[in-house]
Amino acid sequence: MQNETVARRYASAVLSLAREAGKTETIGANLRTASEAIFADAETRRFFLSPVFVRTQKAQVLASIFEGKLDELALHTVLLLVRKRREALLPAIVAEYDKLALSAAGKEPLEIVSARPLGQAETDRIVARLSALYGATFEVNVKVDPSLLGGVRITMGDRSIDGSIAGRLDQVARELVPTAPTAIGRSHSYLS
Repeated sequence: MQNETVARRYASAVLSLAREAGKTETIGANLRTASEAIFADAETRRFFLSPVFVRTQKAQVLASIFEGKLDELALHTVLLLVRKRREALLPAIVAEYDKLALSAAGKEPLEIVSARPLGQAETDRIVARLSALYGATFEVNVKVDPSLLGGVRITMGDRSIDGSIAGRLDQVARELVPTAPTAIGRSHSYLS
């Protein structure tokens, strides 16, 4: 929880500077790029997170890799994390930055996962219906997951709607197989 709070503080400060510079999207994309580049490879991640390597060495390597490829604000954010020994927070800072940037733009995240690729008209109908129901504007992310078997699973922030066949089968399975305490409680209630 403390790391989330610290990540939110960093993200809020960076977002504030990015908004002043009119580079909200650019800085967000640059931070995602840096995080993915650093944390995707196990060896790079170990170097970046290792306390064995001194901070100046890490900063030099990162500066040489990202110089000219990242906006100055994004690069200095990554280097600041190294100086403050908060390297491990970069993915959390990126996630918080994205949330704050969406909120500042008056949008909510919306993820639509379907068993098969949806056409643009289908996606637009789902988004329009949700916008009307919740009175919100969404940043839409569409994914395909064949394991859903059919239907869609929708996630809006902390709300979730599971209209997939796999989700319904899971629900039926939970209803058919009582948990041990419930079964004992039922049999006990018959004895009274």
